Amino acid sequence: MKKVTINCDMGEAFGIYRFGDDEACMPFVTHANVACGFHASDPVVMWATVRAANKHAIKVGSHPGLPDREGFGRREMKLNRHEVTALVTYQTGALKAFLEAEGMAMSHIKPHGALFGMAQRDEAIAEGIAEAALRFNLPVIAYADCAMSDVFTRRGVPFTCEFYADLDYDDNGRQIITKEHEPVKPEAAAAKVRRAVDEGLTRSLSGKDVKVVADTICVHSDTPGAVDVARAVHAALADRL
Repeated sequence: MKKVTINCDMGEAFGIYRFGDDEACMPFVTHANVACGFHASDPVVMWATVRAANKHAIKVGSHPGLPDREGFGRREMKLNRHEVTALVTYQTGALKAFLEAEGMAMSHIKPHGALFGMAQRDEAIAEGIAEAALRFNLPVIAYADCAMSDVFTRRGVPFTCEFYADLDYDDNGRQIITKEHEPVKPEAAAAKVRRAVDEGLTRSLSGKDVKVVADTICVHSDTPGAVDVARAVHAALADRL
């Protein structure tokens, strides 16, 4: 039986502004992707999120994004390969310091938002992420059948392919990145991820069945009703974790 993990993007508050209910989601996930200060977060939020993850015994990876707080890293930017390596290295190194302060090891890297989407299409962006991952000797949460999987396979970067419990898909089997997340019904999300894991299929917005690879399931802490969604997904995959 195929085993999977459940990851959640966390630590995306900033200063006095709160965003998502991270700790309430932690009992229902295996990995936290912690924002590192570019698209969201700050040093205090990063450290607090690491401490909470340590308390709940879940693994922590970096969640580097584009330097665009206003757009929450969900708007694309023009970057070259070296710039991508630098921004992923900078953000991952910052989070690594907080993990070391708590006696924890970094688990992985997962690019955020538009950076993730760009890396699916553009080999130069994927190469930049690969270079940073190799420097830290870390696996990456990535995507199947795209520039990321091609580059990471060629460069020898270990990776797992992600499926989103709370995002829609297009007819090419690609997630649709939006600036704000719409609410989803927990039972629908649970059925959706179970089908993706068991059958390797999901239904696109146009009603077409498309192929996906679901090694790790993402739930977002900023989706309305995120805790209920995470709980339902966790229950649906209990025999796979």
